[in-house]
Amino acid sequence: MYIAQFQKSSIMKKSILTIIIAAFLTLPVFGQKYAYIDSEYILSNMPDYTEAQAELDRLATEWQNEIEKKFAEIDAMYKKYQTEAITLPDNMKQKREEAIINAEKAAKDLQKKRFGTDGDLFKKREELVKPIQDRVFTAIDEYAKEKGYAFVFDVAGSMTIIYADPKWDINDQIMQKLGVTARDNNKDEDDD
Repeated sequence: MYIAQFQKSSIMKKSILTIIIAAFLTLPVFGQKYAYIDSEYILSNMPDYTEAQAELDRLATEWQNEIEKKFAEIDAMYKKYQTEAITLPDNMKQKREEAIINAEKAAKDLQKKRFGTDGDLFKKREELVKPIQDRVFTAIDEYAKEKGYAFVFDVAGSMTIIYADPKWDINDQIMQKLGVTARDNNKDEDDD
């Protein structure tokens, strides 16, 4: 009987202790400041970013056309081979088939070189866009430290925020820090 009461009081003490610790751990959360930005909005208002995006789009279109031309040439080679295959000797058939296979491999290699995970487009994006993004994130970091924000969320990414109070929107302050003027005046201007 004493053991059962001791176990009960021990469990109760642990429960109370857990509740007290949890309460102390959550108290500082209420004192922290939060803010959010929309990185797509900020970047879309930066002329150097829109220029970089336009250059990337131009290159992507140019490279895509180059690849499509290669595949069109392969298609023409294959159609020509199909019409002539009946009259070709076996050794010529094999040479043509190898040429088509090699051309297709070269086109796929070019496609991978241009658009692969470490391809030319990725490298160009790193060269043109990353420095601009780094400037934005540095401005966010500096502003958050100046204003004492514990967290700054980005509503543009895959993070889902159901509701965000506009008073915590610091897009305009970050753009001001970057020396960028908003192109559309649909956003509210709230200073902290």
